[in-house]
Amino acid sequence: MTQIFVLGLLDMRPMSGYDIQTILQESNVEQWGNVLVGSIYHALKKMEREEYIEITDIEQTGHRQKAIYQITEKGKEYLHKLIIQSLSGLPKLYPTTLYAGLSFLDKCSKAEAHQALEQQIKALEEEKAELEKGLKQKKAALGDNLTPLIKLNFDNMFANIQNQIDFAKQIIEQVILPS
Repeated sequence: MTQIFVLGLLDMRPMSGYDIQTILQESNVEQWGNVLVGSIYHALKKMEREEYIEITDIEQTGHRQKAIYQITEKGKEYLHKLIIQSLSGLPKLYPTTLYAGLSFLDKCSKAEAHQALEQQIKALEEEKAELEKGLKQKKAALGDNLTPLIKLNFDNMFANIQNQIDFAKQIIEQVILPS
């Protein structure tokens, strides 16, 4: 996933690894995009070796040098391939760690399970609050002119989080609490 984000950003304009990292951090991509922001520099070096990107300039800032990267034609072709793969691939739909725990729910007390599920609900609600902050930032950055695609993405993320909250609450109400 890192490569699609890096190439996609470089397809917009040449930039440094720091610029890419900053944009991805501001977009909170670690939460929703399955990308570790710290992996950007490793990905840049690898994609440079594979000739998907190239250094176009070295900027000097004090004692530091900053490489400016741009996407190559080969990189644009690879980006296109990655986009098609990501659009056609089956998304991860299932909360696998939750399902694994539920498979062995009878191995812990109902009080422990209840507490753990309440922690999960709290974490999901915090995630939802972070997503709401991200939406506000996106609206501010775009002057409240969100594209239909951005709106749909956010709506889908909110719905998925709410679905997980509702599911955890149903487990508590229907499985944990009834005696």
